Amino acid sequence: MKRVIVVANWKCNPVTLAEAKRLFAAVKKGMEKIRVRGAEIIICPPFVYISSFKSQASSFKVGAQNCFWQESGAFTGEVSPVMLKNAGCKYVIIGHSERRRYFGETNEVINKKLRVAMDAGLRPILCVGETEEEKELGDAAAVLVAQLKEGLTGFGRKELKKIIVAYEPVWAIGNGNACGADEAMSAGVLIKRTLGELAGKKIGHNIPILYGGSVMPQNAAIYIEEAGFQGLLVGGASLDPKPFVQIVRAVRAGRH
Repeated sequence: MKRVIVVANWKCNPVTLAEAKRLFAAVKKGMEKIRVRGAEIIICPPFVYISSFKSQASSFKVGAQNCFWQESGAFTGEVSPVMLKNAGCKYVIIGHSERRRYFGETNEVINKKLRVAMDAGLRPILCVGETEEEKELGDAAAVLVAQLKEGLTGFGRKELKKIIVAYEPVWAIGNGNACGADEAMSAGVLIKRTLGELAGKKIGHNIPILYGGSVMPQNAAIYIEEAGFQGLLVGGASLDPKPFVQIVRAVRAGRH
């Protein structure tokens, strides 16, 4: 049975290195207690903390929350995927809804980031999802298909094997209004079908799809067991070791 993937997106938290180290240590201890098997855990802290955790991630891997679309150059304030790779990252989140919303990232920009991240040897986690307005207008399906097809333009089948996709309905993020299992499953099926069109049915079927959006211990297993996702992208709950470990335990238990 395939390993379930659980990604912790700390976003712009915590505000001090000391707090980040305490959180990291608590999560690590929790993972060691439950002897994580059947689950791949990826912690994505802010850039400034990544190198501090490079040598400590025995129970899980370290990822980044974003990257720039060039390897280097005169781009003040940006962090390149090559830098992330050298800092110890294995994964990078690209196209998160907050990047699209607050920083105006388009599918074209996200495509560039995916390309340079892949070339640097990072495994990208591509985020897709519709806003509440798009959902109410009946445009959710068209939005998801466009985000996938435009974001993955130019990638060959071998490259697409390395992609992870995270479905995060924007209207369900950070508000406790989690997407229902049936609705999430419908989106997952659409994503899987679109990936099959891009990469071929066999490869498309094997690309992991995660669910993200108000994931909590009480609903985590539902998205794996009922909605058919291969993992979770966890935001707010990943900032508290207890519920995050409970989430991992719940989805891990459901794989046996």
